[in-house]
Amino acid sequence: MTHQIELENVEKHYGSFHALKTVNLAIPKGQFVALVGPSGCGKSTLLRSIAGLERITSGVLRIEGERVNDLPPRKRDLAMVFQSYALYPHMSVRDNLTYALRLKGASKAERAKKAEEVAAIIGLENLLDRRPKALSGGQRQRVAMGRAIIRNPRAFLFDEPLSNLDAALRVRMRKEVRALHDRLGATSVYVTHDQIEAMTMADHVVVMRLGVIEQQGAPLELYERPANRFVAGFIGSPAMNFVPGTMAADGASVVLDLEGAPTLPTAIKAEPGLKVDVGLRPEHLTMGAPGVAGSATIGIAAVESTGSSCFLFADGDPELIITTDGSTNVKAGDQVGLTIAPERIHLFDPESEMALRSGE
Repeated sequence: MTHQIELENVEKHYGSFHALKTVNLAIPKGQFVALVGPSGCGKSTLLRSIAGLERITSGVLRIEGERVNDLPPRKRDLAMVFQSYALYPHMSVRDNLTYALRLKGASKAERAKKAEEVAAIIGLENLLDRRPKALSGGQRQRVAMGRAIIRNPRAFLFDEPLSNLDAALRVRMRKEVRALHDRLGATSVYVTHDQIEAMTMADHVVVMRLGVIEQQGAPLELYERPANRFVAGFIGSPAMNFVPGTMAADGASVVLDLEGAPTLPTAIKAEPGLKVDVGLRPEHLTMGAPGVAGSATIGIAAVESTGSSCFLFADGDPELIITTDGSTNVKAGDQVGLTIAPERIHLFDPESEMALRSGE
């Protein structure tokens, strides 16, 4: 199978700085792929390398089966949408949309027809004669996307395109970008530092750290089966809790370092006495009355309410976060019982930070 975009053992150095390390990624035609990770993880460098704005140090980069390592950006037939919109302020929306066509020598009639078609797709039919300063942030981003669409490229590359928008508009634009991708049958590579954005928009999520792909797969696969502690803590909001634990004498259950915590059965067999880090997602913890058999007892240091849900922050070390519904009457200073569903726990090796799996 020929992938739309394929990277094989790609490395990128800036002098002594190793920005990309043995990156392997295959993107089928029509897939929406999100590159996500903290600042400096290499996601934008990877996107710019695909675009040809950065020259890879070694490895192979293919587009539709063609090796493009030495091909300049204009010959790769990829369209990039930037965070800054990069619109020409002195041009109308119509002229911004059709600028690339004009450079290619398209006739005025052809440009006008294409502008109308693309404006209908992005919902800006009535704004073609406005200039960027007369548009909202969301409308400017639509123009930037329309300018990419009009070229009918092999793939779309998005570099944090929504990060300049307010929270409510970002949520709406997430749906619009994904709907646009589906309508066009496009191939999209989308860089974001926001894991919620990646999880809600993408078919395939690539989690990066320090130039390395830590894990890639479907969003729910990363959420339910994180490969290591970094991915487990990065995917999910609020972040996963980590509690020290010790494998019990039977090697098939774990004792948590929490007051009153029960011994929990595990899906793996491990050496008795082995120290582990136990991952507990805030939304998988159940709160109840303190002192009940089979539940840990914790004190609440702070409560944050969003209306529909509450985040409870436990005092002590480790500082656990519990997610509950917004109707809770728990307040700072209270003692509560904590019940942990054993089928929802994750175990990690404290040294390698890799997930412990059955049969491994």
